[in-house]
This record gives sequence, C-alpha cells and structure tokens, in this order.
Amino acid sequence: MSKKFNQYLGKAGHLVVMSEFLMLGWNVAIPEVDIGDDIFVVEDENGTLRRVQVKTSTSTTRKSHYSGQFSVSVKNLQTINRILVHYVFIVRHNNEWSKLVIIRQDILFKYFQNNVGSEAKGNITFYFSYKDGNVECSGQDFTKYIRDFTDFPQIIH
Repeated sequence: MSKKFNQYLGKAGHLVVMSEFLMLGWNVAIPEVDIGDDIFVVEDENGTLRRVQVKTSTSTTRKSHYSGQFSVSVKNLQTINRILVHYVFIVRHNNEWSKLVIIRQDILFKYFQNNVGSEAKGNITFYFSYKDGNVECSGQDFTKYIRDFTDFPQIIH
C-alpha cells in the first residue's frame, strides 16, 4: 500500500476512535505537534486528561480469522510519564472497523517484557489475531481489552 493510503487510513482510524470518546461524553483534541500522542481526551468538568495513541492497520485474511499488524516505538512504550498513554488498536477488515482494543501503556509494556510482540530497529511489531470475537497477540488473550473503556467512564451532560 502506498504511503498516501496509509496516511488516509491512519487519519480515518483516529476519527473513528475520537467519535467513540465523544459518544462517551469526553472532549477530544488533536495535538498540533505529534510527539507520541495522537489524541488528548479530556473530561471538561474536572480537567481529567488522558493521552491516546491510535494504531490503525488493514487486515490480512487467514483461513479462519484475520489479523492486523501494528508498530509501536520501544522508546515511547517504555517512557512512562505521570499521565499514561492508552494505546487503541483498530483494524479495517472487509470495509468495516474491528472493535477497538484499548490497553494502557504500562500493561502493554509488561506484555512486551514477557515476550509479546517482536522487536527490531527500535520498534515493536504486534500481530493481533481476530477470531470469533476474541483477540490474541503472541499467544496471549487480549479479549478483555476489547472496548475496555474502564478509564473513560460515560459522562452524562
């Protein structure tokens, strides 16, 4: 796929994720400078801020499932700041979006330390496999992270 297509795909993924946060009552913003955060998600009433990194992929069809491949910077993943990053993984499969896989940075980093993903040249490649409503990565079950909005409770306005 062309670099231009990947830019369109990435932006489309960001907008899908942003719309989900908006529907939960959170405000969203795109930082003017991307240094690791794709979206800021804010609770207007009290100023609670969440940082979000969106990873978007097209699918690869397998015999009984499909998969998506994502690249995450080792440096960004291991740099734990006061406000953790939430990684959101989304795949475009058969002209539809997969369910969001939402996982906090510290948890994803622990998976990486336990041999989930493969590292090369400063990046980690995660292969997510989607089958029958479940998600796996490197043999680990990630199903509990599907639409895990635990840190983003519904805000009623």
